[in-house]
Amino acid sequence: MSRITSIAEIVLWSADKARSVAFYRDLLGFEVISPSHLPNVFLKVAEGHAGIPQMIVIVPKSAEVLSQPSGFQLHHLAFELPPAEFDEQRKALVAAGFSPRGGKHPVLASRTMYVNDPDGNEVEFICCE
Repeated sequence: MSRITSIAEIVLWSADKARSVAFYRDLLGFEVISPSHLPNVFLKVAEGHAGIPQMIVIVPKSAEVLSQPSGFQLHHLAFELPPAEFDEQRKALVAAGFSPRGGKHPVLASRTMYVNDPDGNEVEFICCE
């Protein structure tokens, strides 16, 4: 049995930190919890367990990382939405110029939709029906 109680953070490379922060902060509503002087931006997704928040961390790509072939570092990440919020999130994504791709989860009885964030990472939104 796992002793893990939650995912604490997912750390994403970003070629354009401001665009990525705008996506996760402004469009998805995550709260910036890191001081502005840090190069990385820590965004709180939700309360975690044992006092550790669940976070997305945006890390600017260094010149070395930018010189490497991009893509395929991450398959996708998924966020759970309450059923009542699913359609509103879809509307907000569309209004911001994204084209959500929808469907059914292959294992769970749930609704899903996918968009690519500003750096091309696939983001899934999932809720129970």
